[in-house]
Amino acid sequence: MREGYPAVFRHELKYPISAAQLPAIQNRINNLLSLDSHAASSKGYTIRSLYFDDYDNHCFWENEDGTDPREKFRIRIYNHSTQRITLECKRKERGKTYKTSCPLTLAQTKRLMEGKTLSDIGGQPPLLQKLTVEMMTRRLQPVVIVEYDRIPYVYVNGNVRITLDTNISSSKAVGCFLDETVPKRPVMPLGQQLLEVKYDEFLPDFIYRNLQLENLQQTAFSKYYICRKYTR
Repeated sequence: MREGYPAVFRHELKYPISAAQLPAIQNRINNLLSLDSHAASSKGYTIRSLYFDDYDNHCFWENEDGTDPREKFRIRIYNHSTQRITLECKRKERGKTYKTSCPLTLAQTKRLMEGKTLSDIGGQPPLLQKLTVEMMTRRLQPVVIVEYDRIPYVYVNGNVRITLDTNISSSKAVGCFLDETVPKRPVMPLGQQLLEVKYDEFLPDFIYRNLQLENLQQTAFSKYYICRKYTR
């Protein structure tokens, strides 16, 4: 959700899936939903995010304890490119989530990667001002890189977004965030991937029916939490 737009809380359901279930789901929804316009092909794109936490690891422990509400800041790039860099804040409240975002320049990103605040706070977008204040008062710092490949599908009615996330990996090399490659380690059990189902008020019945697979179980999965858990 870009700044200046009304906050819309969304349902966000997550399901671990096997390597065999992934193509089965794709076959079911390929003709029902469209690929996200940002996906150049059916292979999707790579997402890399740099997450922030404070010296007491409040974000990590809030995730583990299920604190409500809670927020996390992250910087995100796609396909290892610096052409589009976004600062995001993801808030979870009463079982739903919403996200605010604003663009970052390359210079701003490099400074934030070093854990340094920006000096021109008055001219910053509100979300960047908020991060600056959090870095000054709570000493937020970049702590972990989360990277994965995503195949995204969308359906306009209900603002539905179905994503298949594979190769989820973590890295503590936060200074390498903008590099082409970073040293990283996988965090999921061998062959396990992640299905995410996001929608506003309703999930159309035909989508719900086609996502029903044997042994599909919803989980409270956080990429940030699992990546921190394996890199702390």
